[in-house]
This record gives sequence, structure tokens and C-alpha cells, in this order.
Amino acid sequence: MSRLFLLAGSAVLALPVWAAPAKAAKPVEPVTIALSHRLDEVQAERLEPLVDKFNAQHKDVQVTLVRRAEGDAPRQINLVTRDEYARFMEHKASFKPLHQVMRDAKVSLDSSKLAHELRDSLVDRKGQLYALPVAFSTPVLYINKDAFRKAGLDPESPPKTWADTQDAAGKLVAAGSECAYTTSWPAWVLIDNISAWNGADVNDAKGGLAFNGLLQIKHVAMMATWYKSNYFSYFGRRDEADRRFANGECGMLTSSSSLYATLSGNTSFEVGVASLPYHDDVRGAPQNTLADGASLWVAGNLKPAETKGVAKFINYVLGPEVQIGMTLAGGFLPMTSVARTAAGSQLKKEDLDGLQVALDQLKGKAAAPFVRVSQVESVRRIVEEELESVWANRKPAKEALDHAVQRGNAVLKTVLSKVQAVR
Repeated sequence: MSRLFLLAGSAVLALPVWAAPAKAAKPVEPVTIALSHRLDEVQAERLEPLVDKFNAQHKDVQVTLVRRAEGDAPRQINLVTRDEYARFMEHKASFKPLHQVMRDAKVSLDSSKLAHELRDSLVDRKGQLYALPVAFSTPVLYINKDAFRKAGLDPESPPKTWADTQDAAGKLVAAGSECAYTTSWPAWVLIDNISAWNGADVNDAKGGLAFNGLLQIKHVAMMATWYKSNYFSYFGRRDEADRRFANGECGMLTSSSSLYATLSGNTSFEVGVASLPYHDDVRGAPQNTLADGASLWVAGNLKPAETKGVAKFINYVLGPEVQIGMTLAGGFLPMTSVARTAAGSQLKKEDLDGLQVALDQLKGKAAAPFVRVSQVESVRRIVEEELESVWANRKPAKEALDHAVQRGNAVLKTVLSKVQAVR
């Protein structure tokens, strides 16, 4: 019997051994990164292809566009507009400085490669970036070339000074124009940038508001006379003037340089773009305009995998080809000298013309103001309310600007210490 068991055992041992099939490895789920924004539908559609291209190149990270409502909690990445800037600064504890995000993800970030006019308002006291200036622009002058021809003006010689602009407005009105000149974002254009372009202070030595100097009073008073003469048409505090100009209603418009991407080839008339006019009786003018716009802010409570995913997206956005794509899609300024050089060789002439006007305006050496009116929403509302009182002939320019500075400084105290803390 024992021999039988031995033989049976030997037979079993001689049988081939079949291994159990190995279980398939579970696929790793990609990290999902939400990019929160407040873009309109057209702007969001232009951003989608760049996000889609990133997602196609990075299977381990997927970025989704999420529309942000007022009061929503921060997402992993947040596209912050110019007028939201101060509100986000007040809650900076909820965000992680960009230089720290990149360091934690072990991804290099050399902020010195970014153009100084873009990074100046987004660095701390050590010059380190806490947000990325991803969609910046500066105000320029647009002209309706068809309207210029009708008025007997040379469309290839747009106004250079405000005196030239006044002459052009008079001829446009005489030719039947009901809107010779208009502007979008009045606080940004008429206070922040008219001041910088003509070398006038917006802040005093202590960082308070001081945009009620002679230059600003002169300019606002001039706008008031234009308003009475129908040289200047006012369409509100945001960008309604852009739509009026695009519809062919106005002869001249001061607005964001990024608007050129929308206007070029998409209007029933020929559009020209030129530098923001300056006051030729002001010594040293013109100097430089200011670059402002939307920046990317990163939430402070990210998981390690999310931090790495965000860093990959930031690195992608900094690539020259992506920056050129953003210039084509949204008219935004390339962030690095490499991207600007590449843009010069890859953009079509009409796209390059508009970009070059904006870049030329930013070459000045003047220091950026400590506080920009358009970046503090509560102050911006006060300034635009006071400007409207001038257009309505309720206050003279000096009184309105004096009141705007007094009222603005009163509310600025609630945010100024927080702004100082990150610079």
C-alpha cells in the first residue's frame, strides 16, 4: 500500500504545473485638476484647445475648465482677473505661492525669464512669483479706418497725442459720427494708464492714492468737454464700448490690446491699432503703460499628486508655442523673451502689428505704481462713480478726483496691509 502511495505521489509530481493567471494591473487614474475661471463663453472656447492639447500630452493629469461663481471656494488652479486681484490678495492664506508649488513638485521655475512688466505686480519682497501673469495686456488706441476716410482723415496716420485725438474727433463728428471716441474700463485706462504713460503719480510716498494731480485733473476735464461736445461717448464701466466699436458705431476706442485678436478680420470695417495717445505738453511723456490682466493662482491645500499635476500645467503654459497660441487666441502678451522672439517669426503680419504696439508701450523704465486703482474693486467703483459725476456735469474734475482719492483711501486701509505683506 505504501508503494502505491509513493507511485501515485511520483505521478502527481510528474504532472506539469500550470500557474494561476496573474491579475491585470489596475490602471492608474489620472489626477484631475480643475481650472476655475470667470471667462465668457467666447473666451472659454478659445482656451479649450490649449487645455485639450495639454490633456492629450499628459495622460496622468487631466485639466478641466470650471466656471467660477461669486463666492465659490478656490479650486486647484484659479484664473484671477484684474478686478478680482485685491479680493484674492485679501485671502492669500488660501493660496500657495507659485514658486513654492514648483519647488515642492521639483520643477524648475526661473521667474527672471518673465518680462519684468508682467511679473512686477505678482512677486513678493524677494522677487519670487506667487502667481503667473498668464493673460496680460495693456491699453491701446483702435481706429475705424473706414470712418477716418469718410471724415477726410489719413487712416495710416492715427492720432499720437490727445491734441491730435481731439482734432480727429472733431472731424469725425463733422462727418456725421455719433460716437467719435469711447473707452472701455475707464478707471484702468483714464486713471492708471494715462497717469503712467504721462509720468504722473497714482500713489503718494506712503502708498496711498494720489491720482488727483494736475495731469489727471487736466485729462478728466478734457474728457468732460469732449462729452459735452459729443466727441466722447460713455458706455459704462466695463467693455460695452468694445462692442459698440466692433459694430462700427465709433471712430476711436481705447481698450485692451488683447481685443485686437477679436477685432482683426471680424468686423465689417478695417481696424487700425496705434499707441495710447499722450499729452505732448507734459515733460518726459510718453513713458510706459501698465500690463495687467488675468493670473493663475494655486490653492494651498493640494495633495502631492495634485501639486505635481499643477506644476506640469504651469510648465506647459510657459512653453513658447503655448504662449504664441494664447496670443493668437486671446491677443495676450507672451510672457518670456523666448516666446516674444518666436512670435516675431511665427505670427502673421496683422497679428504681429497689434502685438508690437503693445510691447513698444511697455519698454519704459518708470516704476510700477504700488497700488493700481483698477486692481482694488471697491476703489475702482468709487473712481468710476466720481468720473460719472463729471460726465453728468454734477462735479468739476478736480472736486470729483479729490473726492475719489479721499473715499478710496478710506477703503484702501482695509486691504493695504495685506498687499504689503506679500510684496
